[in-house]
Order: sequence, then structure tokens, then C-alpha cells
Amino acid sequence: MATATSKPSAKAVWPLAKKIKFGAAAIGALLVLWLVFNFTDIKAQAKLGASYGAHIACSCRYIEGRSLASCKKDFEPGMELVSVSDDPENKRVNASVPLLAEAVAERRGEFGCVQLNEKEIAELD
Repeated sequence: MATATSKPSAKAVWPLAKKIKFGAAAIGALLVLWLVFNFTDIKAQAKLGASYGAHIACSCRYIEGRSLASCKKDFEPGMELVSVSDDPENKRVNASVPLLAEAVAERRGEFGCVQLNEKEIAELD
């Protein structure tokens, strides 16, 4: 029973810094979980983007004869992470998404630009 002389119960109040740390840790944990469950999809999208970038850049560079900087304008929106480089001596374009995927396309005569498979890419090194 409450009387006029009784004190209200003291609630444990978290300081602001502790709330921020707890919130950041919760958001970080959710982000890690999301990455774990979606990593295969992310990696597949990166491989798709690198393969598409290599093929488009190779066709642009070695069939149309344009500069590599001009070829980047042909990329679809959302391909900003795909970087390309060319090997004019072998008529080959390398495309990659950092830490996730790599693809190589090469001009092969009348066949046009052809994607190299994993074994062919490994033999290039």
C-alpha cells in the first residue's frame, strides 16, 4: 500500500551512450545475418554483372572499335561496381566486381566475343 511517505520505485535508466551501442550492435547483427543468408545470391549477381560487362565491353572495344571509356557508357544502371580493363595484344577484356566475381571475354575471329570459362581463365595466369 502506498503512503505519502513511500518513495516511488527507481527504474533502471540506460544512459544514451549505452542505448546507441546496443542499437548499433543490433543493427550490425541483423546486417551480418542478412549477408549470411543472401551471400550466394549476391555472389551470383556479381558474377552475372561481371560476365555481362566483359561481353559488352569486348564487343564494343574489339568489334565496334570504340575506346574502353566509351564502352562503359553502354552498361546498364546498377553496374557501377563492375570495373573493366582490356588487353589489346590478345583482344581480351577483363571485368570484375571487387572480392566477388571475375569474367573474361575474348575476340575470337568470326565468333565475335566469347566468354572464357574458369579453366581458360586459370590458364591465363
